[in-house]
Amino acid sequence: MTRFGARALQHPAAWLASALMALALATPALAQDLSQEEFTGFDLESLMNIEVTSVSKKAQSLTEAAAAVYVVTAEDIKRSGVRTVPEALRMVPGVHVARMSGTRWAISVRAFNGVFAAKLLVLIDGRSVYTPLFSGTYWDAQDVVLEDVDRIEVIRGPGGTLWGANAVNGVINILTKSSKDTQGALITAGGGLTQRGFATVRYGGILSDDAHYRVYAKYDNRAKFEDR
Repeated sequence: MTRFGARALQHPAAWLASALMALALATPALAQDLSQEEFTGFDLESLMNIEVTSVSKKAQSLTEAAAAVYVVTAEDIKRSGVRTVPEALRMVPGVHVARMSGTRWAISVRAFNGVFAAKLLVLIDGRSVYTPLFSGTYWDAQDVVLEDVDRIEVIRGPGGTLWGANAVNGVINILTKSSKDTQGALITAGGGLTQRGFATVRYGGILSDDAHYRVYAKYDNRAKFEDR
């Protein structure tokens, strides 16, 4: 009998603890290998099979779109932990997002950024939220529930031929989920140092077989910027 076997028989509790520790250390590596096998099981066509509608006003594959398009999916938003649409747009290459205050944002494509940037067309479900008051977008007013966003399609480059005025540098189309897919109640809340407190209450219901609705209310309390 080896020295290790003799000691294991004399101290069975210590041997059991060592075995459990070895198993615990091996479990994350095994899980990582399984996740990698799962991920590599998808082919390139499946990974690129994302449907966009903002380029030609009809559904088409992302690989067939004749424009520089970037899509922020609902899963991207969920994993990033952002709380506003401007924060989600920071994930898009070529989009410049600057925070001017606790509630004011400056967003543009291809530089020339400013609070009153007027050369970017912003849509929510295909409806323009451009305001003629100062030729721009009130980003603090476009406070949609991010849990209801299906995807955000961003076209970098001129889109005036298809979308008309204001689409000089690009188009941002925020597409939300159907109210049929957001039934029931949703409550989210949290807080921190800069974002002192936030809460969202959303409820979706049925009017008839072909009519659904959802209503929501939001609360947000952000700390003001400190002058340095």
